[in-house]
Amino acid sequence: MQTAGVPTPFSRTTPVTKWDLFSGFVMVGMFGVGGIAASSYYVVVEKRKWLTAEEYASVIALSQVVPGANLINMTTIVSDRYQGIAGAVIGLSGLMLMPVLILIGLTAIYDQYAHLPDVRAATAAAAAGAVGLMFGTAYKLLQPVMHSPIALGMALVTFALIGFLQTPLFGTVAVVAPIAVLITIWSKRR
Repeated sequence: MQTAGVPTPFSRTTPVTKWDLFSGFVMVGMFGVGGIAASSYYVVVEKRKWLTAEEYASVIALSQVVPGANLINMTTIVSDRYQGIAGAVIGLSGLMLMPVLILIGLTAIYDQYAHLPDVRAATAAAAAGAVGLMFGTAYKLLQPVMHSPIALGMALVTFALIGFLQTPLFGTVAVVAPIAVLITIWSKRR
């Protein structure tokens, strides 16, 4: 699919309507319990097939590098790609609708019952479930990287720098990203 003679980075050839974007991102927001990344991957890649796993990993990588919340950035990129600025507004509205409504309702209820031991236990259990969702999503995002030794190496270096050596995120990305780009360019020229 091409726009004005410029090849697009996404492989989908069938149109994605504004309603598709709104309803899809409503699903992402509604099912994003404990972490929206897992539901985002499910809707965008597995259910709606707006992006391939590789395209999704690329968009998430870009979303993490630019300022702002990762999934808001991802929603903006995907929605803008298919329906322009109006699509971005519609996608973001869909993404935020259910979480805001649910948060308002749960906050009102939680304020009344937060002191109860069962509510505290349920909150701890929900946190454990959220960690499991993060690991599951990380595993899915790692699949496209596993096919590229360069990408896998850069992912491991970045993980070690941030996870073990606790280097600042911005500094790590500022150093590792250009190195990864240069290595990739160099390897493709060989």
